[in-house]
Amino acid sequence: MIRPLAIFCTVLVPMLGSTEGWSADFQTGLNAYKIGNYATALREFRPLGEQGDAFSQFNLGVMYDNGLGVTENNEEAVKWYKLSAEQGNARAQNNLGVMYDHGEGVPEDDREAVKWHTLAAKQGIARAQFNLAVMYDNGWGVAKDDKKAVKWYKLAAEQGIANAEYNLALMYENGWGVPKDDKKAVKWYILAAEQGIATAQYNLAVMYENGWGVPKDDKKAVKWYKLVAEKGNATAQFNLGVMYRKGWGVPKDDKEAVKWYKLAADQGNAPAQFNLGVMYDKGEGLPEDDQEAVNWYRRAAEQGLVDAQLNLGLMYDNGLGVAGNDKEAVKWYLLAAKQGDADAQYNLGVMYRKGYGVSKDDMSRLYHAAVKWFRRAAEQGHADAQFNLGLVYDNGLGVPEDNKEAAKWYRRAAELGDAGAQSNLGFMYAKGEGVLQNYVLAHMWSDIASSNGSQTASQNKNIIEKKMSASQIEGAQKLARDCMKKSFKGC
Repeated sequence: MIRPLAIFCTVLVPMLGSTEGWSADFQTGLNAYKIGNYATALREFRPLGEQGDAFSQFNLGVMYDNGLGVTENNEEAVKWYKLSAEQGNARAQNNLGVMYDHGEGVPEDDREAVKWHTLAAKQGIARAQFNLAVMYDNGWGVAKDDKKAVKWYKLAAEQGIANAEYNLALMYENGWGVPKDDKKAVKWYILAAEQGIATAQYNLAVMYENGWGVPKDDKKAVKWYKLVAEKGNATAQFNLGVMYRKGWGVPKDDKEAVKWYKLAADQGNAPAQFNLGVMYDKGEGLPEDDQEAVNWYRRAAEQGLVDAQLNLGLMYDNGLGVAGNDKEAVKWYLLAAKQGDADAQYNLGVMYRKGYGVSKDDMSRLYHAAVKWFRRAAEQGHADAQFNLGLVYDNGLGVPEDNKEAAKWYRRAAELGDAGAQSNLGFMYAKGEGVLQNYVLAHMWSDIASSNGSQTASQNKNIIEKKMSASQIEGAQKLARDCMKKSFKGC
């Protein structure tokens, strides 16, 4: 979700109000102002302002603020706004608050800004209410107070201020100053989105995509993502690409997905760069091109995207789109592994165990490093890593030989369906290494591994059967069938 800080709104547009009861000179000035004859407007407003007319003072402030008929002069604008504001003119009070907030024509002073915004907000000026809410929201010039921020956002939102509608939605979505309420958040996002607030449109798309506060509706999510994406928002472009790639809310269309990924990727969006790399890698939505895949994987990887680092490592490891380079493979695997990616940790363990892309001066050190990375991946449930960790304990590579530890890791990998681990676990039961010798369980695991394609297990099973009775073999076969039905768990 896009959750930016509230946007402070500068209100420097002249708001001249009703003409009833005004002098002929003021009316002349007003008419001149409306047609852009600022010299005449200035000539009429100035003497009235000097005589204390609050409306003229306000209009003079606007003219100096915006350089209308005069050289832009913030100090002069502040002077006239203040004269008008001190007489209770609400619009002048709000604009004076903005000047203090931005430090234009006066030293920046958030407390003074709050003072003048409060006076204007209490008179019902919607933009002042919004500005005051922003001050409370951020703790500028006042103690941060989400409840008061909500109060003023709501008053401004009820008058149709789009930014207030958006910020109020954020408050409800996050439970800031009000109980968290996704339905109310959606209500205000819709109002802000319909007024063209891009961040509201994006957040509304996310709400529809996830079914937060509204029934899940991918078509509506696509509608709002597209509106924001067409304005150039990279995150929306990426999300729209995902919708087309998956066929969520639109017919699946890889070419359209590529289009939106490319727009986002060109803006530096790392997930889009990665996904575009995948599309080139697989030849989906465009011709397969390993070199382009490497190009986009690299851009995303250099931004720290872990999946891209892993894939870039794989490209170097296998010489796809680049010349094979084990050192580069190790470099990228290591970056991904340090971020906790189990596949990268396992691959890095393999590189260390085989001495690929690393110095072979000290094989003991390499085995220790291999064990370290196999263990990290194994503890995340990576079956290949668990199997390899079993192998290193089985053979005493980088660790003291330990059959119990070997059996432990073989079992974990076996329960995840790894045929090699199932075969080795069966062998350990047959030999009584790390586990109590048990030919029935040895046969069971060998039978399971054999059915999963292990030739070694098939040979071992035949050897084990010679040491078993017919009833034992029948029992082992039943255990194997039951174990497979349980997806190898608790066997």
